[in-house]
Amino acid sequence: MFTREELIAMLQSDPMALVEIILALQEQVAILRQRFEVLETKLKKNSRNSSKPPSSDGLAKPKPKNLRTSTGRKSGGQPGHPGHTLKRVDNPDHAITLPVTDCTCGYESSLTDQPVFDYERRQVFELPEPKLEVTEYRAEIKRCPRCGKTVTASFPETVNAPAQYGPRFLAMLVYLHHQQLLPANRISQLCSDLFGQTVGEATLFQATRRCYAQLQDFEDDVIQQLRKEPIINVDESGVRVNGKLHWLHTAGTELLTFYGVHQKRGNEATNHFDILPHFNGCMVHDFWKPYLKYNCKHSLCNAHLLRDLKFLSEELNQTWAAKMSDLLSKMNAFVENQKNTNTNMTKDQKEKLIKRYRSIVVQGRAANPPLMTAYTKPKRGHRKQTKAQNLLDRLENHETSVLAFFHDEKVPFTNNLAEQDIRMIKVRQKISGCFRTLQGALYFARIRCYLSTARKNGLDLLQSITKAINGHPFLISNPSPT
Repeated sequence: MFTREELIAMLQSDPMALVEIILALQEQVAILRQRFEVLETKLKKNSRNSSKPPSSDGLAKPKPKNLRTSTGRKSGGQPGHPGHTLKRVDNPDHAITLPVTDCTCGYESSLTDQPVFDYERRQVFELPEPKLEVTEYRAEIKRCPRCGKTVTASFPETVNAPAQYGPRFLAMLVYLHHQQLLPANRISQLCSDLFGQTVGEATLFQATRRCYAQLQDFEDDVIQQLRKEPIINVDESGVRVNGKLHWLHTAGTELLTFYGVHQKRGNEATNHFDILPHFNGCMVHDFWKPYLKYNCKHSLCNAHLLRDLKFLSEELNQTWAAKMSDLLSKMNAFVENQKNTNTNMTKDQKEKLIKRYRSIVVQGRAANPPLMTAYTKPKRGHRKQTKAQNLLDRLENHETSVLAFFHDEKVPFTNNLAEQDIRMIKVRQKISGCFRTLQGALYFARIRCYLSTARKNGLDLLQSITKAINGHPFLISNPSPT
């Protein structure tokens, strides 16, 4: 540190030395200010104004608040909603007749011999006592009267052990493990409590392997169908496999789901699954850079943008961010209204909103000028920018992708479909932790692909798994199970 007198003396004797000191201090201030902004930004981020998960909020959770706006309607079912009230069936499994023998009129009239002209019906829905039914196959053994040879009848191909579980029971084990995400020991306890039969882990894993092997054609069919879709949603999330970080990738539509596990997150993984290299439609994603390398149309998830804009507006007091958030929500409302009323916006209406979009970007640029560069030799690589500047680059340079939902009403506003598809892997990790082997992760991915697709197509999951175990899974190209 220099004293006041030393600086004055330096100004008189060697002004250039003082200039160099000032420039060095200016550079240091800029660096420290930038570091401060980065740290302050990290501290202010939480699950509602960024992509951080709620689990990262810790005990200092923010007040519940999201991006949804009030519709003015009361919670619960709305007028016209079909509801799910328990209704009587026409053909009950059992019927108990309750006789009436006396009248309550006070004359002690007997009704025993009177004919019944109607019934008042009430039905009770109850579970039957759970139990396993045992079917014994008895292969006849006979002796040929001519040659004396002993001949035994053939058992069905699937009956190959002295005692074994049937396909529906094995399908239930797969369903509990991969759909309801129950760990193996809890499934064993459940079977013991309900059926009086303790099922070992080996039986569960054998059923899983059998189901996985039978679903190869199904997975290939899903990949082929996704390549031809006009719009797909993609996402990825980290998973722990044998203590190492891997990645679960998903690609899907309203009726299709694909999952794949790979050691890499970027293009090496997405190329390996062989969907995106052949895709020519519109890909909806969260601006993960490797996705942009594919030669197709792109649509950016606006839910991510709205969270980033919320952070800039609320924490950094960027007024342009609040305006952009309101505008994107308004544009989405216009599109939704078009869908509901089967009308189209005029060209002038569209141009006015797009012009407003570009005007707000200009306001954002004015509020976030380039960082002052230090008087040093330029460094290689990308220039350091603030979060606001990076977001403005995305809004300006990828305007067509941000507003893809606005130009084509079939394109969704957000990437929620892919995030919903991938959410179950996070639930699975919370319950059971990591996968112990890569093969176990691959089993989970393919079977969940089948279950998710079956659910999206309105198929009975247990029946679908049973058919898969029997070697006849449904195919998207032939969706009716055989």
